[in-house]
Amino acid sequence: MAADGLELDDGGEPMIGMEFRSEDVPAELRFERWRELIGRTHAPSEMSGGHTTDFRASMVLLDLGAVRAWTATFRAVGYRRTPRLIRQSDPELCHVTVLRQGSVAVDQAGHQAMCTEHDLFVIDTSQPYHCQALDGPQPVNGVSLEVPKALLDMRTQGLERLAGRRIAGREGTGALLTQFLNRLIADRHILHPADGPRLGTVAVDLLSAVLAHELNAEEVLAPETRQRTLILRIQAFIQRHLAEPELSPRTIAEAHHISLSYLHRLFRATGTTVSCWIRGQRLERARGDLADPALRHVPACHIGARVGFAYPEVFHRAFRSAYGLTPGDYRHEVFTSPPFRAPEPE
Repeated sequence: MAADGLELDDGGEPMIGMEFRSEDVPAELRFERWRELIGRTHAPSEMSGGHTTDFRASMVLLDLGAVRAWTATFRAVGYRRTPRLIRQSDPELCHVTVLRQGSVAVDQAGHQAMCTEHDLFVIDTSQPYHCQALDGPQPVNGVSLEVPKALLDMRTQGLERLAGRRIAGREGTGALLTQFLNRLIADRHILHPADGPRLGTVAVDLLSAVLAHELNAEEVLAPETRQRTLILRIQAFIQRHLAEPELSPRTIAEAHHISLSYLHRLFRATGTTVSCWIRGQRLERARGDLADPALRHVPACHIGARVGFAYPEVFHRAFRSAYGLTPGDYRHEVFTSPPFRAPEPE
């Protein structure tokens, strides 16, 4: 453990990044350590709050190449970035937070917003701002991205029009970014440092798409960014409709107003086909359901049907081909010989 409570997570599974826990720091030093940590992971800020003598916070930081992602939980506290601090140090970052719990009031560039669960807000470190995490029955929790502004794939300057504004995180590209960040945090223990740059590229693409959408400027995005964002949007659509047996490349193409041939080209660029990707997602969801104790008494054929396999024999054959076991044998192994791990599908 480092003296400031920030350490590499070196237990068991590999992980990208570092972790801070206030309980690992003497109580009288916690608030100052948190202020220093925010200065290192975001930008130097003045901090104030009503819990300075009993401050509690935690952070998990993920390094994604030139991009950083982190999830943090903390008590009510205010963050103020002043012109003096900007003159002293400006990392020139675009910061975006997806709130998962609690409320934050944001004030920047003449815009004021009250953000709550599932909202996004954007901050420009080059402009003064004030963010106030509000006191409530539970601490504030969110997932944040720190992206150098030079990496954002936008050919117009419009960040100042979005700084301090609330952006919906339940729909459109905002929902894609929210889902990506939540999955990133959930999967952090199975990620390796080599995954960082690739995930950072995805994060930058999604953030660029969110900003461009809010600015009504999607057309200024580079073609490769639009293409990668479209693939992510299509994959999210597929996952929402997996249970529908009629889901097919044609229905997917029609839903996204693209040609069937273009849809196939998009997926070939990722090294797979549309049908293979759908089947793989259905099998993964079925595998998770088969290992769920709450679904232990649901027949395996019903598990297959609920993820989109219309015929039990097709589900049985596909599952055994992917994992080397029938659905029933896999479930038996899970509940009688833990811990059991099925091989990854080819």
